Amino acid sequence: MTNTDYAPLRPEDPQLQDEDHAALGEDYALTAAFVEKVVDAADDGDGMRLRSLLENLHPADVADLMGFLTAEHRSVVVQWLPPDLLAESLPEMDDGIREQVLERVPSATLAEALQELDSDDAASVVEDLEDDQRERVLAAMPEVERAAIESSLGYEEDSAGRLMQREFMAAPQFWNVGDTIDHVRAQGDDLPELFFDIYVVDPMNRPVGGVAISRMLRSPRSTPLVDLMEPVNVIEVDVDQEEVAYIFEKYHLISAPVVDTGGRLVGQLTVDDVVNIIQEENREDILRLAGVSDEDRSSSVLEIVRGRVPWLGINLFTAVLGASVIALFEGTIQEIVALAVLMPIVSAIGGNAGTQALTVTVRALATRELNASNALRTFWREMAVGLANGFILAPLIGLAAGFWFQDWRIGAVIGTAMILNLLVAASVGVLTPLTLAKLKFDPAVSSAVFVTATTDFFGFLIFLGLATMVLL
Repeated sequence: MTNTDYAPLRPEDPQLQDEDHAALGEDYALTAAFVEKVVDAADDGDGMRLRSLLENLHPADVADLMGFLTAEHRSVVVQWLPPDLLAESLPEMDDGIREQVLERVPSATLAEALQELDSDDAASVVEDLEDDQRERVLAAMPEVERAAIESSLGYEEDSAGRLMQREFMAAPQFWNVGDTIDHVRAQGDDLPELFFDIYVVDPMNRPVGGVAISRMLRSPRSTPLVDLMEPVNVIEVDVDQEEVAYIFEKYHLISAPVVDTGGRLVGQLTVDDVVNIIQEENREDILRLAGVSDEDRSSSVLEIVRGRVPWLGINLFTAVLGASVIALFEGTIQEIVALAVLMPIVSAIGGNAGTQALTVTVRALATRELNASNALRTFWREMAVGLANGFILAPLIGLAAGFWFQDWRIGAVIGTAMILNLLVAASVGVLTPLTLAKLKFDPAVSSAVFVTATTDFFGFLIFLGLATMVLL
């Protein structure tokens, strides 16, 4: 199968002039009208119309469509997907939706579909199967494809070995351009679907360099590969996927060879795999900052509640701490009611400032722009930013509060409290993720809960403490 088989279709394309095929809107998203047609055809059990609607869709759009359908409609639609389109669509689906779809696909059909995929995509699908279904599917596959998938599943999850594809092109050191081109042409359908480099290997099958396809094709046939090859960034099979993404991003790689513990070439990683890794890691970090588990469109209410409640419970506990500070100054608040009106302003600004510093710090840690060598400099920079923000905002709120309550002492108290709480926010926004990283914890794991709790606690303490000293 070539990539052109499923090129995205635009509404103005001739193939989409029929209203049944007007699937994509101007933003490449599936239209509501098209989804409704699919639902109607599924309700009517009209398999031929379903196949007509689906056959020209890109696999990524099929995956999106599955997310818009109910489980009942998915079970009907999947029966009418051609095996090659089903195969290309499975890796694109959300994990939960893919698991539901896989339950509806007969083992023989799935085994046929997986043979259309590269080994890395096939392995990612097979690992989602229940044990008994996995055994049936693997048993129905040819021995070579089955062995490749089983070997991939033998590596740790989220490692380079699990992510790599076993299809690659390699050539010995003594070959020239002509030898290599002839070898590539002789492979026919056994060629990898996507590859950018020919890896040059020594007699022990260890990569010693790589030749870009574009450079090789511009060179005379008699040119030795060793004269064209460039050094390659070798990745070991047990390297974590986050480290893989960092290597690709830092060195601007399109592909990289993967080697086993003995340094022998066993696979390759390409940029399309790494784009998925980066998106997955960013998604995880965003969810963890908010204290939310990995949710998708197929998640049930119970699964979502189970993932969110623990962090809301922690948030409840920290809110009680903030309330306990207010209770200490109950007498002050009764004497000066204006303080109850102004307290939320101090805590809200501090919480937002802390979240800003936290987000920047977590991102810097994730991209390795922040480490022990520049941590202190980063801390003092954020403190300076917090102080500057305080001197800009404090006069504004101070003047407003003084004019509002006709007491300039109140304005001075809230202005001073805001400056101090912004400094607290800056410090905890940097120190919280740095401390978690030092302790080998994920710095993105709901640091925001602890940052806002700290800014609330100290915001109330500073504001009400100053008010007690100055106003009473």
